[in-house]
Amino acid sequence: MNKDQVKGAVKDAAGKLQQKTGEAVGSTDQQAKGLVRQVEGKVQKAYGDVKEALETPKKK
Repeated sequence: MNKDQVKGAVKDAAGKLQQKTGEAVGSTDQQAKGLVRQVEGKVQKAYGDVKEALETPKKK
């Protein structure tokens, strides 16, 4: 795992928590911010996945 994969997974989890907290307190603003953070996290993790795939030598 590289740092982008880890940071992306953490952002995704934090976004889910923020969204659920927003739902619990009735804040659509916090729900939306949580969704945005989840998307950012998923994109960053995907970037890390691609980066790792390119760095890992393929076995024949």
